[in-house]
Amino acid sequence: MTLYEELTARGLIAQVTNENEIKELINAGKAVFYIGFDPTADSLHVGHFMALCLMKRLQMAGNKPIALLGGGTAIIGDPSGRSDMRQMMTTDTIQYNCECFKKQMSHFIDFSDDKALMVNNADWLLGLNYIDVLREIGAHFSVNRMLTAECYKQRMEKGLSFLEFNYMIMQSYDFYTLFQKYGCNMQFGGDDQWSNMLGGTELIRRKLGKDAYAMTINLLLTSEGKKMGKTMSGAVWLDPNKTSPFDFYQYWRNIDDADVLKCLRMLTFLPLDQINEMDHWEGSQLNHAKEILAFELTKLVHGEEEAAKAQSGAHALFAGNGNTANMPETELTADDLTEDAIDLITILVKSGLSASRSEGRRAIEQGGVSVNNEKITDLKKSYTKEELSAGEFIVKRGKKKFMKILFR
Repeated sequence: MTLYEELTARGLIAQVTNENEIKELINAGKAVFYIGFDPTADSLHVGHFMALCLMKRLQMAGNKPIALLGGGTAIIGDPSGRSDMRQMMTTDTIQYNCECFKKQMSHFIDFSDDKALMVNNADWLLGLNYIDVLREIGAHFSVNRMLTAECYKQRMEKGLSFLEFNYMIMQSYDFYTLFQKYGCNMQFGGDDQWSNMLGGTELIRRKLGKDAYAMTINLLLTSEGKKMGKTMSGAVWLDPNKTSPFDFYQYWRNIDDADVLKCLRMLTFLPLDQINEMDHWEGSQLNHAKEILAFELTKLVHGEEEAAKAQSGAHALFAGNGNTANMPETELTADDLTEDAIDLITILVKSGLSASRSEGRRAIEQGGVSVNNEKITDLKKSYTKEELSAGEFIVKRGKKKFMKILFR
């Protein structure tokens, strides 16, 4: 099976510009391709996962990835998939976020010995002359055609700013620059970036008279059509300080039955033959498939040791065997106490088991909270420092969320 055939079989490819040329390039390991990442936060999240896995697959086949950090385009903001305008960020914040991205990407991509590049479009976008851009670049873009792009249609209802309208031109200029500086002949991205990517291939053709190619990958959606990587408490981050390895493991362990095989194909590096054998799994077998998915993805992001700890902690919780060594923990101190005690609602909030006091209150009222396997329904229930430190103190919310409380 060729690389292109495998990408197709895994359900990754959405749209391509020149299929035969793209097949030939990536199968021969001759693609120099880029994927852009706008540093709108200080961590990558599950929404970036597909792109990172694709870069790893292509690099393993001999192709050269370029990770483009959008230090320049982030100042403008991509209108794709948005009904409102993105919040402006300072250049210091953008630079800090770029540094965080670099560390996380290194878990997926080998940047040694010129096997991959990491560049920042601020290096060429921030120094552009406005008049030169209008003359040299703007002349090649039709406003009528740009307004037919889906990314602009969504924003037109509430008002598309001229700032955002320029995003397609900036992204196209990125491809044009990378083509000239690094021989970048392909761009990959999410399917919502199709219009922007076509703008880049067209600009290269018009300005240089040469061909460049684009391929989009399917967005990571649930069976209900919603983007994966969101929970009640927010995004699922790759940074262990924002989403712990255990919570990351649990996110994948708890996905819907209808999504597990798709995620195994699209995100893991397990052989397709092995995954195809799971197609007819049901019941407990399907739960085992979820464990395989959770372990493989946690290993990919956080390493095998953390994946093993997360799996062990999950097994301890649901098996009820009392082994809490690898359970997630929250530490409380005397500063968290009021008159030498702390109420259960505060514990729920400080441990992250509830996003707010009102949410914690509802969880208790609905009978979904227990402490050391004892269901608690008293909204005023509190615990002294002696009770917190007398032994293991395990708080559980619902069937799948729990925390070991440590008192120092």
